[in-house]
Amino acid sequence: QVQLVESGGGLAQPGGSLRLSCAATRSLLRINKMGWYRQAPGKQREVVAAITSGGSTNYADSVKGRFTISRDIAKNTVYLQMNSLRPEDTAVYYCNAADRFSGWAYPGDYWGQGTQVTVSS
Repeated sequence: QVQLVESGGGLAQPGGSLRLSCAATRSLLRINKMGWYRQAPGKQREVVAAITSGGSTNYADSVKGRFTISRDIAKNTVYLQMNSLRPEDTAVYYCNAADRFSGWAYPGDYWGQGTQVTVSS
């Protein structure tokens, strides 16, 4: 079992920045893949970014060059730095942990509670 606790959502203006955090109750080195997903109203949940236990990262095309996923192994925490935010980034963002790698887009069994990100002027 892994518990995930997210923080850092909120309101940002277009072009602004936010940083999300996801604290896990297990060492990140023992979690095959950590990912950030988002779900906008009326849309399916989609992968935003992911990082493996070995440190490899992957991003959705829509956020490449704007978002950065990183981790602090000592704190068992994964971050999502979001820059150059756009109104279409508005969604509930979820942290996810996977014990097996089934592909970059495929989530694991463990989810955080979600945090709202709203980009609006």
